[in-house]
Amino acid sequence: MDLNTLWFILIAVLFAGYFFLEGFDYGVGILMPFLGKDDKGRRLAINAIGPHWDGNEVWLLVAGGATFAAFPHWYATLFSGFYLALLLMLLGLIVRAVALEYRSKDQNPRWRALWDWLIFVGSLLPAFLWGVAFANIVRGVPIDASMNYVGSFWTLLNPYALLGGLVTLGAFMLHGALFLHLKTEGALSDRARGAAWRLWPAVVLLAAAFLLATWPATDLYAQNGSLPLVLALLCAVALLAAGLLLRVRRTGWAFALMGVTIVLLVAFLMTGLFPRVMVSRPAPANSLTIYTASSTPYTLKVMTIVAAIMVPLVLVYQAWSYWIFRKRLRRDDILEY
Repeated sequence: MDLNTLWFILIAVLFAGYFFLEGFDYGVGILMPFLGKDDKGRRLAINAIGPHWDGNEVWLLVAGGATFAAFPHWYATLFSGFYLALLLMLLGLIVRAVALEYRSKDQNPRWRALWDWLIFVGSLLPAFLWGVAFANIVRGVPIDASMNYVGSFWTLLNPYALLGGLVTLGAFMLHGALFLHLKTEGALSDRARGAAWRLWPAVVLLAAAFLLATWPATDLYAQNGSLPLVLALLCAVALLAAGLLLRVRRTGWAFALMGVTIVLLVAFLMTGLFPRVMVSRPAPANSLTIYTASSTPYTLKVMTIVAAIMVPLVLVYQAWSYWIFRKRLRRDDILEY
């Protein structure tokens, strides 16, 4: 395995980790105005992700930084071509971060209602747009011989990409509902489990439609032997098993398998994409690969040494933070202020 392949795998792992961890944050933010029937219930939902959401976003910063350093041409083409969509995503992330911090600055119900809905919008936009972005990357977008994106914003809003957005939106909502059920007690926990049970069939249908639509819309199943197909089937099995475990009230295992589903979905897309990093459509010869889009071998070598030292430290610290804040939350834990 050369360093180009290694960094493609590491970036895939970073995005998979980000979607696994930040996915339930998005889901909680989207569901919070509906499952939290009063101010205390909504604060309980926010407190469930409070110690973790900003730490989970570090995975995105590292993934973006690694992409910029290891594959600068991929970064340049992606961020220039998807500029408006990524700007909307960034605005959503900013709005959500501000809303989470400012919601409790005033007791006025209108003030808190405003920030609650901004948390909803700031969670919904990225959850949907990440699916749109990755679906377009594997389906292909117009790229010329100079590695420049030559489409428009509307090029990205094709049926396959919109279906991908609905898949990530539904998966993150289900992931968030399961997390909220595990992390809280009482009425909110019960409502979260009910929401998860209602969401699961819709997510199954969306995921099945997406995996089937991938066959005519992309060439993923023709890449790297049968591995993409195996990963797609494992993704479907994990999602079905999560629903069965939810039905028998094994919610912890259901949450774990929902996380496995998300990771396998990323693995399926990235495996079918490899060795490309961005598909050109309708001119496949202009596709960016791990070699044409990469930095110099020296840069990759230095990055590998730094990653070998820092990544384990980050993993240990984040695991420790989840252990420290492992306790379930109750309404009685919410202080009046």
